[in-house]
Amino acid sequence: MTIASFFIRASKAINNHPFCSGLLLLCTVSGGGVVALSESQSEAQRPNIEDHQPRKKKVVVLGTGWAATSFLKGLDASLYDVQVVSPRNYFAFTPLLPSVTCGTVEARSVVEPIRNIIKKSKGEIKFWEAECVKINAADKKVFCRSNIENLVGSGDFSLDYDFLVVSVGAQVNTFNTPGVKENCHFLKNVEDAQKIRLCVIDCLEKAVLPSQSEEEQRSNLHFVIVGGGPTGVEFAAELHDYIQEDLINLYPTVKDKVKITLIQSGDHILNMFDERISSFAEQKFRRDGIEVQTGCRVLSVNDKEITMKAKSTGAVSSVPHGLIIWSTGISTLPVIRDFMEEIGQVKRHVLATDEWLRVQGCKDVFAIGDCSSINQRKIMDDILDIFKAADKNNSGTLTVEEFAEVMDDIILRYPQVEYYLQKNHILDLRVLWNDPEGNERKEIDIEGFKRALSFADSQVKTLPATAQVAAQQGAYLASCFNHVDLCLDHPEGPRRFSGSGHHMFRPFRYKHFGQFAPLGGEQAAAELPGDWVSIGHSTQWLWYSVYASKQVSWRTRYLVVSDWTRKFIFGRDSSRV
Repeated sequence: MTIASFFIRASKAINNHPFCSGLLLLCTVSGGGVVALSESQSEAQRPNIEDHQPRKKKVVVLGTGWAATSFLKGLDASLYDVQVVSPRNYFAFTPLLPSVTCGTVEARSVVEPIRNIIKKSKGEIKFWEAECVKINAADKKVFCRSNIENLVGSGDFSLDYDFLVVSVGAQVNTFNTPGVKENCHFLKNVEDAQKIRLCVIDCLEKAVLPSQSEEEQRSNLHFVIVGGGPTGVEFAAELHDYIQEDLINLYPTVKDKVKITLIQSGDHILNMFDERISSFAEQKFRRDGIEVQTGCRVLSVNDKEITMKAKSTGAVSSVPHGLIIWSTGISTLPVIRDFMEEIGQVKRHVLATDEWLRVQGCKDVFAIGDCSSINQRKIMDDILDIFKAADKNNSGTLTVEEFAEVMDDIILRYPQVEYYLQKNHILDLRVLWNDPEGNERKEIDIEGFKRALSFADSQVKTLPATAQVAAQQGAYLASCFNHVDLCLDHPEGPRRFSGSGHHMFRPFRYKHFGQFAPLGGEQAAAELPGDWVSIGHSTQWLWYSVYASKQVSWRTRYLVVSDWTRKFIFGRDSSRV
């Protein structure tokens, strides 16, 4: 075969190839050699390797609060197509909001742009500054609306998802009290804290005007806090220090007319803390001149007076005010209420999730933070299945050894059992086996088994709506998302008593690391694990160190510590800016 005939046959074969569009033959015969043969393919007909790559699951996250930020920081974003939707493009360190209201800490020191946080993730995370207005679980779609002013074009859009993480938080609960929304300030976000700071200065500036009578001065300088929880107590303490340490020096003519009143519907303030802390806080506030009115319920609020009723006597009284801070708990946002109606959770106050933070009734929707609550399954609902699983020989009775084999799975699946054992200082499981007289038994039937574990369900408690809970939930859910493939083949959860196999993941377990309550005057109270209570100046310095270490970035950590230092050296700023 000649060289020419070889190239002619090769040309026909290549041109007839389905992926070939042309053939360029460059022939150079030199010393009896053939040099080059090259092929050109069109981009349109060349097979696209990316088409064969598996599509990443879409994860839509609603919110940039404690739960969402903790989830995003822990998530391996390279495994998913992650999109975040929130009306705020920053994360706020909310425990320091009372400090922002009085200038102890500046507003920008407690916020971190969310884009600074997500750019450090392993994969790409997209962020959209908008508010979710509707969740359509049936079509796996969320509808959003941008709140940016002077927006060119439409600000409405929708996002499809494979998994949805709802962490939108909650709003202040006004209990439908007349006049609260119109005449009270809330303390839920940075904007609220900034408004309160301006209003405090306004109250003093109005009081020193020459046209004000003494009665009008006292009205303007009466600061009322409704709610004796941690937020209300900390704000009262911050405000007292602000006035006594800084403002009195600037407004000496009204120093004897300033009054702070704390109203609490319960019998004590800080009633979620140890009784020793609650008692100390009340005594300190009274020494500082802060009036604490417990057992009072607010009936209505107008622009001049607040009306309340004493539970003990039934007496109704009205007092004038200059500023009211309403801090009485949280309620569900409208978008969550609509979503709850859609999925059949109408009678609940917050979204109900299972122990794996999955919204009940929605397979691919998860809820974390203040907008949700874990509906812990009770052990008595599964007591028959547990008994059958433990009774391997079907004898109708259990021995201590048989029960011990399933006890680890019981404790893992039903955390209330562990809480019950810890609360009653039970170290030996055979104690549960004793009869009502305390005598030890070798075997137990189903009725005795029910009696042995019936008290555990009394330890089922709703987790508090705190930053600590939300952050742990976000970290847990991120870990679950990161290990889906591994746990499909090797489940790490407890055994399924009502079926076969094991749960894919361990249920969420909250670990309490303690809580603080700053009380002013460089004193604080702390309730730490192990029933340890600490009160005093040393606890305040512990509070400083813990809150500085918990900042989400070195930038905010530096700014917060700098603000504290500035406060000690120069005092708080009272400029109205």
